[in-house]
Amino acid sequence: MVAWAVSDQALLKELLTDPRVSKDPRRHWSAWIDGEITPDWPLFAWVAVTNMFTAYGSDHRRLRKLVSTAFSARATEALRPRIERMTADLLDGLAATPQGQAVDLREEYCYPIPIQVICELFGVSDEGTRKELRRLVDGIFNTAATAEEAAATFESIHTVLSDLVALKRQAPGDDMTSILIAAREEDGSRLSEAELVDTLLLVIGAGHETTVNLLDNAVHTLLTHPEQLKLVRTGAASWNDVIEETLRFESPVASLPLRYAVEDIETRGVTIKKGEAILAAYAAAGRNPALHGEDADRFDVTRVNKEHLAFGHGVHFCLGAPLARLEAQIALPALFERFPDLAMAVQADDLRPVESFISNGHRSLPVHLTG
Repeated sequence: MVAWAVSDQALLKELLTDPRVSKDPRRHWSAWIDGEITPDWPLFAWVAVTNMFTAYGSDHRRLRKLVSTAFSARATEALRPRIERMTADLLDGLAATPQGQAVDLREEYCYPIPIQVICELFGVSDEGTRKELRRLVDGIFNTAATAEEAAATFESIHTVLSDLVALKRQAPGDDMTSILIAAREEDGSRLSEAELVDTLLLVIGAGHETTVNLLDNAVHTLLTHPEQLKLVRTGAASWNDVIEETLRFESPVASLPLRYAVEDIETRGVTIKKGEAILAAYAAAGRNPALHGEDADRFDVTRVNKEHLAFGHGVHFCLGAPLARLEAQIALPALFERFPDLAMAVQADDLRPVESFISNGHRSLPVHLTG
């Protein structure tokens, strides 16, 4: 499939707020309408779901409203004590690492916090289900997977989430799954069964993978830019500066499929024709010299303009952005305070990126905790 990749930040912001740009393939993508997109297409899961990620207009507003209460400022702040407790427990576990032994910080720290938070929101207490959800979400983001692997992952994650819905119907609790089930059963026109399951899929995918990458990239970038870390430790820059510059410099989502032209769109001397696909290149937009100058490729926590599109823009702006920021605000300073001699255990060039053009992080992040 061919799509327009948009990497200019100003243009991308325009398109993300343009009503002539849709996320609904069933209504506005020629390739889908013509039957060219089938379940064996490797990115099928990214366009076939029926939730607010692929909704347009009133459908999007209806679905977003159902989920938004779980990510309100009050609801997000209420999670602070639990996130602080998770972080402290994980740091205690890391502190037991034998002297001189390397630790994969992505696996042992960056991953557990977001997945535990999301699973608590969902009401998933079973450790086996948590591990399976994590494995399957990794598979969704793996754009190097074969068509068969992608299809199997898509089917499996729907089975796991459908089983969760069935369990919560029998034993509802104070969690997002139960709230969405109640909305579905109170008024089926507000939320179909497919939308219910796919909304859970959206929240768990967007709610943990992006935060994992934010933590991963922030730690890696600070350890490979010691002069920037010194600025934070001396108070010349804040942890919020670190978080926002990391989001700009290494967007957790590199490129996000897909959007579609509702009608012909003429812009910047080209025409995006009706029904054509658009790929939002967030990582490239964050380093756009037109906005950030000739040093856009430099990590600088004192940069005045840290504007980025890491959480999207417009009506599809990520609902979980405040939660991701909160997790980073707690996890990053706690890590560097507990282990002030933290250092990379391998050369930066030896790190390998995750197998995805969507997710932007490392397969592992080996560090020495005590230098």
